[in-house]
Amino acid sequence: MSVELTMLFYSAVLFFVLIMIPATEAILSNGLVAQAGARDHLPEPTVFNRRATRLRNNMLENMVLFTVLVVVVQLADAGSEQTALGAQVFFWARVAHAISYLAGWPWVRPACWGVSVVGMVMMALALI
Repeated sequence: MSVELTMLFYSAVLFFVLIMIPATEAILSNGLVAQAGARDHLPEPTVFNRRATRLRNNMLENMVLFTVLVVVVQLADAGSEQTALGAQVFFWARVAHAISYLAGWPWVRPACWGVSVVGMVMMALALI
């Protein structure tokens, strides 16, 4: 499997973890019965849950773009050291982004997001 596909797989695993964080926190806060129901009258989510949900949504937005880039690289047989490095930069920056987002570290979070974008730009430039 190519480095790009490996990083896409790892990113999907990371995304699954990011889906599970706010879901698990909500179960712990509200109880399994409340979360398994219609969830019409739940209390306001905690600050941590809101942050984790924003992180999950941000990862979804970025996964769409990253997935397209990896698929195009694979279909065009355009894999190179640059696309491999770009995919690795994306993944590790997203790990750092997740940690900094959940920790609430100002300035670090957007810097990590910017580095992940650089990884995608590296991949896109290799395709042009």
